[in-house]
Amino acid sequence: MTSLFQILMLFLGVVRTVIFVHFIMSWLLSFQVLNMRQPIVAQIWDGLSRLLEPIYAPIRRVLPNMGGLDLSPIVALLGVYAIEIILRNNAVLFL
Repeated sequence: MTSLFQILMLFLGVVRTVIFVHFIMSWLLSFQVLNMRQPIVAQIWDGLSRLLEPIYAPIRRVLPNMGGLDLSPIVALLGVYAIEIILRNNAVLFL
C-alpha cells in the first residue's frame, strides 16, 4: 500500500507542476514574451489548456467574475496542496 501512497503523491506533484507551467506560460503570453504564432508555443498552450480545463471549469463557476483576472489556477493549487496534506496526515492508513 505504500506504493499507492507514493503514486498518489507523484500524480499530485505532476498536477502541481503542470498548473505552474500553465500559470507561468499565461503570464509570458500576456506580456508578449512568447508568441502564439509560433506553432510549438500554440501546441503547448492548447495542450495544457485542454488538460487543465476540467479542473478549472468547476472552480470558475464557483468564483465570482473578477474581470480579466483568473484565480482558478491559484484555487486549484491550494486544492492540490490540501489533498497532499490530507494524504500525508493519513499515510499510516497506506501501510
